[in-house]
Amino acid sequence: MSQASALRTAKRQATGLLLAVACIYVATHFFSPDVWVLCVRATAEAAMVGALADWFAVTALFRRIPLPVIGRHTAIVPRNKDRIAENLATFVRDRFLDAPSLIALMRRNDPARWLSQWLTEPANTRLLGLQLARLLGGALEMLQDQQVERWLTRTLRSVLARADMSKSMATVLAALTHGGRHQAVLDDVLARITRALQQPATRQFIADTIVQWLKREHPLKEKMLPTDWLGGKGADVIAEALESVLADIANNPQHRLREAFDQSVAQLIERLKHDPAYARKGEAVRQYILHDPKLAEYLHTLWTRARSRLQADLGNENSWMARRLASMGQWLGQSLAQDQDLRASMNARMERWAEGLAPEVSQFIARHIQDTVQRWDAAELSALVEQHIGKDLQFIRINGTLVGGAIGFALFLVEVWL
Repeated sequence: MSQASALRTAKRQATGLLLAVACIYVATHFFSPDVWVLCVRATAEAAMVGALADWFAVTALFRRIPLPVIGRHTAIVPRNKDRIAENLATFVRDRFLDAPSLIALMRRNDPARWLSQWLTEPANTRLLGLQLARLLGGALEMLQDQQVERWLTRTLRSVLARADMSKSMATVLAALTHGGRHQAVLDDVLARITRALQQPATRQFIADTIVQWLKREHPLKEKMLPTDWLGGKGADVIAEALESVLADIANNPQHRLREAFDQSVAQLIERLKHDPAYARKGEAVRQYILHDPKLAEYLHTLWTRARSRLQADLGNENSWMARRLASMGQWLGQSLAQDQDLRASMNARMERWAEGLAPEVSQFIARHIQDTVQRWDAAELSALVEQHIGKDLQFIRINGTLVGGAIGFALFLVEVWL
């Protein structure tokens, strides 16, 4: 049953009870006035008074009752709409969205633990992945708009126009190499080269290169010597020698090649920061990016293709991106579940966020509530409030009828007794 239907039913019940006691009151005048008839009449009369008084009180909340003097104190909700909006907004701001209340709520519920429990459920992480993929798809749809693309292009050009490419590259390179991170990159490169040298295809390529060199540089000797055997053996010797050198570099943090690598990177950073020649090269790169139409067209085509592929993936039921987002959510949930310190850190951080953001957010929401309610039509607001709480208010009318009748009955007994 809808709220409107429930309200109409409650009104009919309250009004029906009022009419019933009114009929009883009228009917008592057709009987001889013995003590029982007078008792019923007094009860019905008091019940009518209680019912009418509560009907007036309930109705006066939402509608104007045209009675002298007291009429201006009716229609309380529509007449005080703006004040109600202001009080409601203040109440929400000061009692629900204030920092102490939010922090107390967090401490009672341990949001990090709740999040870990929620994310460890596969169904929840799948849902999270799908919803994040849907949001990402919506963002990409927005970026298809030509005006948005032009705005992004203008913004990028504006940023590049103010950027110092040489110093910016130096800053990025310094960040990437901070704490010896570039050595980890070197280790990865060495490992990849070693694996490549161990591949039969690589050995064959070296052997073929040796044979071709012999044919080109020493054609006579090539005819007299077993070149294929020499190529194979030479490839093995070269590969093993390189593997030995690479292993030595990989296993020795103090190797001179690593030190030379450190020095080269440090020198490059310093030259990017202070060398005028590098500054000119950086400026040339920036001007090329800003003004070359072919590069701009290429970047636009590259972005369009990447966006189309990503949109196609996001529109797929078995989206790779959605699965990756889901796995990231599951990883976060497992990490939180297994690490108490991480949960404590997250809770503490959320409390700091709540403490810092609550005043502005609560003020914004309170202003939104106040402005929204004040923009409503007074009659519409009154009807909305009545629809939500009117059913309970009709029980006030029913209770008033019953309580009034009980009081009338009690007063009649007292009168008879005295």
